[in-house]
Amino acid sequence: MTTLRRTLLFTLLALSTHFGSLSAQPLKETELKTTIGEVTVFLQGAQITRTGKVEVASGKSALVLKGLSPHIDEKSIQVKGVSEGAAGEFTILSVNHRYNYLGEQTKNAKIDSLNQVLDALNRKIASSQARLEVLSEKQSLLNANKKLGGETSGTNLTQLKLAIEFYDRELTAIKAEWLTTQAALEKMDADKLKLQKQLGEVRGKDMLPTGEIEVRVEAPAKTRGEFVVTYLVANAGWYPKYDIRVESVDQPLSLKYKADVYQNTGVDWKDVKLKFSNGNPNQSGVAPELQTWYLNYARNTNFNRQSYGVASGSIRSVSGVVTDQDVGDALPGVNVVVQGTTIGTVTDVDGRYSLTLPNNATVLEFSFVGMVTQQVAISSPTINVNMQADVSQLNEVVVTAYGIERSLAGRVAGLATDAVNRAPSKAKSITTTTVENQTTVEFAVEKPYSIQSNGEKLTVDLSQYDIETIYEYHAVPKLDKDAFLIARIINWDQYNLLEGEANLYFEDGFVGRSILDARALTDTLDISLGRDKNIVIGRTKVDTFTKRRFAGTNTIETRQFEILVRNKKSQAIKLTLFDQVPVSAIGEITVTPTELSGGKHNEQSGEVKWELNLTAQQQQKLILGYEVKYPRKEKVVLE
Repeated sequence: MTTLRRTLLFTLLALSTHFGSLSAQPLKETELKTTIGEVTVFLQGAQITRTGKVEVASGKSALVLKGLSPHIDEKSIQVKGVSEGAAGEFTILSVNHRYNYLGEQTKNAKIDSLNQVLDALNRKIASSQARLEVLSEKQSLLNANKKLGGETSGTNLTQLKLAIEFYDRELTAIKAEWLTTQAALEKMDADKLKLQKQLGEVRGKDMLPTGEIEVRVEAPAKTRGEFVVTYLVANAGWYPKYDIRVESVDQPLSLKYKADVYQNTGVDWKDVKLKFSNGNPNQSGVAPELQTWYLNYARNTNFNRQSYGVASGSIRSVSGVVTDQDVGDALPGVNVVVQGTTIGTVTDVDGRYSLTLPNNATVLEFSFVGMVTQQVAISSPTINVNMQADVSQLNEVVVTAYGIERSLAGRVAGLATDAVNRAPSKAKSITTTTVENQTTVEFAVEKPYSIQSNGEKLTVDLSQYDIETIYEYHAVPKLDKDAFLIARIINWDQYNLLEGEANLYFEDGFVGRSILDARALTDTLDISLGRDKNIVIGRTKVDTFTKRRFAGTNTIETRQFEILVRNKKSQAIKLTLFDQVPVSAIGEITVTPTELSGGKHNEQSGEVKWELNLTAQQQQKLILGYEVKYPRKEKVVLE
């Protein structure tokens, strides 16, 4: 939405408020000042808990929480209150949510900071320009006094030599300083253009309204009340991340469980207690129901098949830039998630993102409050996205006598609550407590955190485990000549892991990134720890066994491959090696293995598996051979 359209909307709202106030008789309002004590961060969204105390007047009155996030989910607001005075209890009559477009907006501290830097830079530029003028005048003065001696008397050699040395010294100094000052001035001009562009981007963004919650109460006498207000906000969330370290294959695996948390709610979280939940309040909780499946002839059937992306094995990671389609600027803080998983990230200040993809990833989802959510097929390692403003959000608001208001009457009334304890923990290390609820798992972080509303990621350590692990190597030389170290964790479900990206460290070195697939339904969780270059594998086709011959009406082709495996490590390893024999799709084609070197052959999938125990520096050769017979008039592609 453009700034002009936003301004017109503000004007209409102001007029509506003005005329509406002529007839409305609002209750006496008192500001209820609250602080955020606790935040439960969901995979998408966050629940804010605010607490505050205020004097409650006798009779009916309105208590207003001001300066809240504009991204509040009105249906989630809950208010609890209890009287502290001896005069008696009060009753909460209703809870209303509204937007305040007319109130004083919080001045953007980033604009002030940029203006200060720009002013200082302008002063330096002016000083440098003045110095260049002085140097030019100095050079002009020297040039104007080059004439030596009088009209009747000449100049001797000594005077001439001294004059030449003087001019050489002075002009050289002037030129050197001029070049240095000019270079510095050019750099400052470039920095000024960058600052002006950044300042224009910040100023050009639409100012959002502030959220407000009005709590209408009734008290028989003046009293003091304590209130706890909770609500959900959008544009916040977290992603599970892991650091997996293996010192050697004879030691336990060290797994550090982390949370990358972000928030761009419009309100900073200062010294709050954080909880991380694997729940998603935005996801439907309604159980699905099967509809009748009517089977018909193919000619009477409409097929709705949507194919996304390409094979998961061909694209392992994706990156790109997200921009605003209307103005072309980069969008920081955009939520980027692999659809159907908990793997995601947010864009940085330059709108850039990067993700490691799990198997079978097909679609990326880009979402940002105020923008239309986009689903993009993963068809390339680089995906750039232009996002459009979602103007439909403004169609749902109703203009009232005070900004925009939605009534939540009858939500809660007269419930007591305890004050939230926000005292900071004195623990030297960050610790968390895992709480298993009926349908979700929460990680409570004991140390208070402050998270600014800027969309930037903050990494919070949740837990660390030393896990007894079975190590083995996997290799598929047909697709990749490297061997991959696999850690097999038994009874892994006790750690409450979620699917997420993992940084891999092996033998004190960073070896890359992988995916921890916590959606597996098996008792053993396999984690790929990356490549091991000390295991050398080669796969070559044996030409002497690559033949084609004819037998009656059939063609018979043979293929044979030689696989060499060498363990260059100083210790024994277990290597599981995979290859395949083609599987016939029709009865007229027959496939017969001719040599498998003891490998186990799965006739349904065609997979051939060897389980090798290699001692240090040992080399072993394997043979994979098969024969294919098919009708002579047909053609079969075997390569």
